[in-house]
Amino acid sequence: MLPYFGANLSSMSAPLEEYNDSPFERVLIGLVARKMSRAVGKTTELSGYEGLIDLSEQVVKGYDAQGQQRVIGTMLRSLIPAPVLWSIRTFVRPARLILEWNAWFASHMFAWLVGPCEQKDVEVLDPQGQPRVQHSGIQIKKCRYLEQSGCVGMCINMCKLPTQDFFAQEFGFPLTLTPNFEDLSCEMAFGQPAPPLEEEPFYHQPCLATHCSVAQPKAKACPEVREGAAPA
Repeated sequence: MLPYFGANLSSMSAPLEEYNDSPFERVLIGLVARKMSRAVGKTTELSGYEGLIDLSEQVVKGYDAQGQQRVIGTMLRSLIPAPVLWSIRTFVRPARLILEWNAWFASHMFAWLVGPCEQKDVEVLDPQGQPRVQHSGIQIKKCRYLEQSGCVGMCINMCKLPTQDFFAQEFGFPLTLTPNFEDLSCEMAFGQPAPPLEEEPFYHQPCLATHCSVAQPKAKACPEVREGAAPA
């Protein structure tokens, strides 16, 4: 089990990783920022990845946790035409090869968003409920989004939960994201259904108090994470 409790802030006290985004990557970052801006009705004067983080912070300050998830869900759905999503959901089944190909594609195409990552083996349950190892995982070595935001709630409500929901609802692909607040890494496992948030260790994760602009240092767990849980 990865450690989540009492994050080791030495991983965040070091200088931020430097990224030399290519012109194409800057276009992609700008596209996501514009889609988020339209979904939330807010703008930013910052450019590039800083603009994306600024918009994310505005969403956190302007919406509750459930609202944050809805904003990102709307933004994700706006990136892919509805007929394409319907076709994938209707005609493509989450077979092992499809999940492994999806992990390969994501690991090669989204480093500009989350930082360097590589495909890896993960253990999932097959259709008969038996565990099997397949090459449908992604290891994000140090998440760019988490590092630059420094916010536990932003990681959970604006990345983990809406991304899991998007793939499950729109593609029909089970997915679990497991962030590690010790070293800022993250594991993605395609083919692994996400457990209820309340059952995950970081449900008890406190704020990264010295790095998050909306942190509540006295809280035993990040309030944004607790508020992000689905209503009973």
